[in-house]
Amino acid sequence: MKLFHHPVLCNYYVTYRCNAKCSFCEIWERPSPYITLENVTENLRDLKKMGVKVIDFTGGEPLLHREIATFFELAKKQRFITTLTTNALLYPKYAEKLRGKVDMLHFSLDSPIAEEHDQSRGVNCFDAVMNSIQIAKSLGERPDILFTVHEGNLHQIQQVYDEITRPNNLILILNPMFEYQEVGKELNKEAIDKLKKWGRKKHVYLNKGFMKLREAGGNHIAHPVCKAMSTTVVISPENKMIMPCYHLGLEQLPIENNLLELRNSKEVKAQIALEGKHAGCEGCTVNCYMQPSFATEINSYFWSALPSTLKYSWEKKMWRSL
Repeated sequence: MKLFHHPVLCNYYVTYRCNAKCSFCEIWERPSPYITLENVTENLRDLKKMGVKVIDFTGGEPLLHREIATFFELAKKQRFITTLTTNALLYPKYAEKLRGKVDMLHFSLDSPIAEEHDQSRGVNCFDAVMNSIQIAKSLGERPDILFTVHEGNLHQIQQVYDEITRPNNLILILNPMFEYQEVGKELNKEAIDKLKKWGRKKHVYLNKGFMKLREAGGNHIAHPVCKAMSTTVVISPENKMIMPCYHLGLEQLPIENNLLELRNSKEVKAQIALEGKHAGCEGCTVNCYMQPSFATEINSYFWSALPSTLKYSWEKKMWRSL
């Protein structure tokens, strides 16, 4: 049974450009423009009419966009729930302007050891994350630490928890690495079993639905779990709607100040009918599409994901935004 028949999330790529070169990401390799204020204004208007609740201004590195604070201000005025993930290099520059405008602020971290984190990111940014935590706290913000977990850093979760998140009263988001387009690597069964135990810890968020999906071998096109097309609107820096998702990217439709009508077009309806069923969807475990997929249809994944989702929402006081 579906709980929603409209998209709930917009992944809005403000640019593909990045000031880091992460080993598990290929976005930074792509040439890219920056989104325009005019397009954002138009698209937020139509996203609101669609029933979208969450706007994720993403990238690349979203803080490379000089008007990023304005975008968040516009989104909050229309009562969207907002989210931002950053490597924190530019956060000190924008911290005051972003104050109170980001509901879910994530600082990316790959290791509690500066040299290892910086090597993973291809740029020295560990100190920027540590500094940004203190800046955010001084402004009354409570950022999350987004820890992308792979077999090589699984043993470091305890150190991150003991030395970084707990002393600062932050939530540790455990983000299991996923594989796509020969980038990243899936977790083995032993790593999954170890990771699952962390979900019960205080101030730790781990979506158990992610673990269940990995144990099942990911999305299967014969019986798809993924609802990326029906739950999520993906907008590119070129102001195009990407379908069925960014990572597969089979079609890109120019929006041209017409997002609402475009969303109801036959091209979009055709993609919704095929969501999770493309050849490239077999075995997919991309977290950013599974999260809304689990939340919009009552099935075993919905019940697996629900406790961790409620836990995070309660700790972040997300009911205020809702």
